[in-house]
Amino acid sequence: MPVYRDAVYGGETVILENRYLRLEIHKRLTGWGWGELFVVDNNQQYKFMAVLEYLAEADISGFPHPLRLEAKEYKLEKFDDRQELSFEVELQPVDPPSEYLSKDSVLRGTVRFVLPHDKSIIHYEMSLRSECLIYLNYIRGPWLRIGANSFGIKKYDAIFPGVEWVVDDEWSSGTDWFEHPQALRVTPHPYKVAIPVMAISYDGIGIGLSWNPEESILTPWTSIRCPQPVFATPNFIDHRNHHLLGLMYPSARWGMDENYLRAKSPILVRRGVIFPLHAQISVVKGTSLDVILDWVKRNGLPDPGPPRYEWKEALDRIAKAYNTNLWIEGKGWGIRGEGQPIIPDFISYYIEHGTDQEVISGLKEKVAWCKNQKLELTKERSSPLRYPYLSRPLDWILTHPEDSLEIGNQLLKIQTPEGDFPFDPSGRHSTLLQDWANIWRPLGHPGDSAIDLCATASASLILAGRNTGESKFIDAARKTLEFAMRFERPEGGDWWETPLSSPNLLAAGHAAIAYYLGYQEFNDRRYLEKAIRWIRSIIPFTHLWQPADIHMIYNTKPCFCSTSWFLSDWVSKHVQWEVLQIFAKSAKIGIDWAEIDQEIDWDKFQKGVTTAVLRWMIDSKDPEWLTHSEYPLEFIKDGKWDTLFADTFNPVNNTYGGGPIMPELIADNVIILLKKNRDKKSGR
Repeated sequence: MPVYRDAVYGGETVILENRYLRLEIHKRLTGWGWGELFVVDNNQQYKFMAVLEYLAEADISGFPHPLRLEAKEYKLEKFDDRQELSFEVELQPVDPPSEYLSKDSVLRGTVRFVLPHDKSIIHYEMSLRSECLIYLNYIRGPWLRIGANSFGIKKYDAIFPGVEWVVDDEWSSGTDWFEHPQALRVTPHPYKVAIPVMAISYDGIGIGLSWNPEESILTPWTSIRCPQPVFATPNFIDHRNHHLLGLMYPSARWGMDENYLRAKSPILVRRGVIFPLHAQISVVKGTSLDVILDWVKRNGLPDPGPPRYEWKEALDRIAKAYNTNLWIEGKGWGIRGEGQPIIPDFISYYIEHGTDQEVISGLKEKVAWCKNQKLELTKERSSPLRYPYLSRPLDWILTHPEDSLEIGNQLLKIQTPEGDFPFDPSGRHSTLLQDWANIWRPLGHPGDSAIDLCATASASLILAGRNTGESKFIDAARKTLEFAMRFERPEGGDWWETPLSSPNLLAAGHAAIAYYLGYQEFNDRRYLEKAIRWIRSIIPFTHLWQPADIHMIYNTKPCFCSTSWFLSDWVSKHVQWEVLQIFAKSAKIGIDWAEIDQEIDWDKFQKGVTTAVLRWMIDSKDPEWLTHSEYPLEFIKDGKWDTLFADTFNPVNNTYGGGPIMPELIADNVIILLKKNRDKKSGR
């Protein structure tokens, strides 16, 4: 007998099954059907995980309520490598039919399930055709109620890439890291979704629902793209004790507002319009992150495409800018009349390997001038943060290795007996944005902890130990690494402006660096596994698809939260400097993720994020770029901002903005790619 309590069983069941899972499709009194998903757990027992509410459903004006698409019969075919279960579906009948549009179904088509013999994935294929002119409110395809009539609202975690990463009893669309209206993200604009897969895990099993984000509705006149993902954990949409993953038409890209579940006004659909939808229900052993990684391994990382400028040209452009418009005479490198005599790493490389001799000569003169300057800025004044020496120790020790002994000793004073480096919002973690946020509510409390605070401190201690030969720093780092083993989600990387416990890309990268350094020091395989896990945690923040009309592949989200509760909503914006910084820091320390984690093509990933950021570079002579710029033309028309890159990209508006950033991070990553290309050509 079926388990689900919200369907009336018609007495028949058909089963698709392999060694990983079993999908039972049941017949209602009115027709086929609904599904129940069972997954083989670690004890080799079937565990009831989810309900497939219907084959499909439509809400059409003129009918009394939404109607399921059901079938009178099914067709089950078995092949050498798969099983296929097909249903010819039409709208369930209404009574009396004479009161409505037609006695015949106004929407009909096919729903098919395909189960490979040796893969833990079910392919869902829907194709519906309008049989007459109708006014459509929505069509729903797969509608997964995970935990219904079983484990309910319990979960380990859930990930909606680019939008949500919630754990334990946290709610999606919650106000943990946002205030309304930004908090509501049940049906976000599809362009805000980084990867077309949603995931929930419980009790060592992860379930994913993925789709083709460029699926097109076909009409005789045009094609309309983008199905709408629906994500609610727990299912606050229906106020039910389970979780919901769903796909539907229309979307917030066309015909529907964000965070609604039906069209703004009924959509006229003429006869013969085809509504296709292809999706996959995947199952893995592990967490929601494992579901996302499974998608990446099945589909591969996408081709980044050709860069806006070839790598050598990009480096030449940046070097030329540092020799001209980004040089402030008598001050150093910078913008807006403010410069510093701090020599970027890439300049030494360019002086040795560059091709523009005039630029090389100019840079040599500027480097010589910088070396003769006395840097009068104190450690406290050299950053917008009030205590950069202690709040950002990894950044500081990488740029000021001569301060290693002092940094190490100061960190030892802060470290707790357990190995923690807790949040100190009135001391070393104090910023103006923290103070502003406190007017509403705190971004974090004194004594709170997060993986980024521990990771940056432990990595700094290891580097201090290496630089000074002091074993006490190495021993202290191990204590912190052990303390931080409890963390699972990357948090705390943007502590100076965002809620401390919110999901964060920078924290994932810092944690990966710290644990790999720990692995090098202590040869502890647990640290290596953690390092790989943390670097892979960057992936849910990364756009691995793009629509036909907007270039945004390999753009990244910095975090799934807002600045100081009411300022920038980072689910709605991309930021590229953080992911570039992680790869630049890794390379500076001697960490090559492509060698460490060979299951993911990290060389392609780094090429992707670097190719992406070239799109962000300001070029006053590029009319195409200017059409996507939020900057006032008078700021950039004289070329003084050329090669700076935008802080933010809005994927819905296709515009670049925010405070412009010096491009040395781009140069650092380009140099890494050039070196890798040179090594490949030489056979290293």
